[in-house]
Amino acid sequence: MKAIVRRSYGSESELQLEELPDPTPGKGEVVVRVHAAGLDRGAWHLMTGTPYLARLAFGLRKPRDPQLGMDAAGIVESVGDGVTRLTVGDRVFGTVRGAFAELAVGAEEKLRPIPPGMSFTQAAAAITSAITALDALRGRVTSGTRVLVIGAGGGVGHFAVQVAAAAGARVTAATSAPEFVASLGAGLHVIDYRTAPLVGEFDVVLDIGGRRPVAELRALLAPRGTLVFIGGEGGGALVGGMQRQLVFAPLSRQRFVTLLSLNTPAAIEELASLLAKGTVVPRVERTYPLGDAAAAMLQVSSGSVRGKLVLVPDAN
Repeated sequence: MKAIVRRSYGSESELQLEELPDPTPGKGEVVVRVHAAGLDRGAWHLMTGTPYLARLAFGLRKPRDPQLGMDAAGIVESVGDGVTRLTVGDRVFGTVRGAFAELAVGAEEKLRPIPPGMSFTQAAAAITSAITALDALRGRVTSGTRVLVIGAGGGVGHFAVQVAAAAGARVTAATSAPEFVASLGAGLHVIDYRTAPLVGEFDVVLDIGGRRPVAELRALLAPRGTLVFIGGEGGGALVGGMQRQLVFAPLSRQRFVTLLSLNTPAAIEELASLLAKGTVVPRVERTYPLGDAAAAMLQVSSGSVRGKLVLVPDAN
């Protein structure tokens, strides 16, 4: 099979299209012929090996696994022992190992049927980004909750505004792509943060991949509000943007949450239900052939993506 690999940490120039042995499924696993693979900022961080703290889990000097990608949609090619729910030929999406390839292996429990009428591209775009948005808002948003989403035009952000709006929240969406975000649904208050300041008081603030000082974000919170950090840029190669997330305010009633989102089977099941109902609709700005993964990752690093980017292996 063809797959995108990188043998060293670095820029998109490290990405190579190589021929690798076809994978075989283990117990409880299936092999998926990948028709679409979602890209996100997390894949970029694994490519570059930054922040350096992440290398404790993925390899200090070089990546333990040369392949990249977690989010895939495709057709079940083969099944391992113990697989009972999925069969060869099923259209599925979910979390796999090495999604940036023609074939990938995933646990049956982390794959679900693609909702009827949904394309492979849309399904692959939804997985990690939408689950992150769900985790950020779960238990924090009900009808009337005042929610500010900073970075509303990106992968996580465009799902977050949809999830919050569906819960009945009063959503303010801060973005550099106001026209795109306004198209996500009626009732959104959209702010172009390039030309207008962020003002107001909010019960929940989601700061997605941001650089804003914590003091500035806290000023937007209600006295008992919750600030959720989702990623973060800047801060140097060691900790990236995580230095903001180490804030400690023992006398404050405001809450500060550093989100660690996991693509659990329950989360993937919840997402499949929301996609089937049309509660959230993935927006894909552009697809790239698998061999153009470097160009796709360069666009991810620019921070200018509206919605999601997707790799399409069978476009080569």
